[in-house]
Amino acid sequence: MATKSVKSQKSTYKDAGVNIDNANAFVERIKPIIKMTARKEVISGIGGFGGLFRLDIAKMKNPILVSSTDGVGTKLKIAHLMDKHDTIGIDLVAMSVNDVIVQGAEPLFFLDYLATGKIEVEKSVQIVDGIVQGCKQAGCTLLGGETAEMPGFYQSGDYDLAGFCVGVVEQEKLIDGSTISINDRVIGLASSGLHSNGFSLARKVLLEKGRLSLHDSVSGLQKTIGQELLEPTRIYVKSLLNIFKSFNVKGLVHITGGGFYDNIPRIIPEVCRCVITTGSWKIPPIFSIIRDIGHVDENEMFRVFNMGIGMMMIVSEKESQEILDRLKVMGETAYLIGTIEKKEPNQASVCFTGK
Repeated sequence: MATKSVKSQKSTYKDAGVNIDNANAFVERIKPIIKMTARKEVISGIGGFGGLFRLDIAKMKNPILVSSTDGVGTKLKIAHLMDKHDTIGIDLVAMSVNDVIVQGAEPLFFLDYLATGKIEVEKSVQIVDGIVQGCKQAGCTLLGGETAEMPGFYQSGDYDLAGFCVGVVEQEKLIDGSTISINDRVIGLASSGLHSNGFSLARKVLLEKGRLSLHDSVSGLQKTIGQELLEPTRIYVKSLLNIFKSFNVKGLVHITGGGFYDNIPRIIPEVCRCVITTGSWKIPPIFSIIRDIGHVDENEMFRVFNMGIGMMMIVSEKESQEILDRLKVMGETAYLIGTIEKKEPNQASVCFTGK
């Protein structure tokens, strides 16, 4: 059987959908932005095979490194639909640095991973600018990252993000909840809204069941639905580091996926239970809107969302008021929202009671 002669044609990476020149141009654009996050311990710039960071442990006897990694979930879908990408990077940083600080550790450096079908330089710069803003809020450096152009894997305009943070804490100052005891108080630090959790349910309720547009205004909200959903996650690092200097924080809980019911037991000793007082803080309107439109059970709301409390502190009764006063001075909205009680057999680790 005769074969047809085929004229040879050179193939290039660009033909396959990967533009190396575009990627290099993007890196050059973000280099000066990233420099704004540099700490004194950084000894390498962006562009090397690995980021170099000299750990300053002169004042520490037994330093412990604390690491965390996370993404922002389907909040990315809202950014895509709104074509607004300058704040999603703040969320990315927040999810990891807020996890690191609950151990008592100061975030040192952050790494990001951006994967997309095609690098769109302007959009990608916006994303990194948000990451830089988040790092500045947390006081950590953006030490490096990876931008992966993956044509055929991601659809046009889509991208995914992951973040990685490393922090350090003196061993004797590690916060692990082991000293939490009966009669301790629970302080709640206000969230800025949904943060980065529960978006699959929020989208289903608001956009599908409620048939709302992201550009719609809803009674009770000062913003459109889309603007409210894209409100960046609060970063609590600097406020908490300030508190650590003067007070004994026994436990911290970052309220993320799993809400109150799944996150609080991660830090409470087995012999204790956390009693949350309903009505002790102001729940932002977006949660009531989701609950009412979706007919979402109250327990489900507290299992999925932060309900207006992004971070919890467990402290002694004696220090609780001073801590509340200090937080207020630093611009945090904080509430006394619960107590630690003795857990009886068959009792849940978390329960709610009226005022």
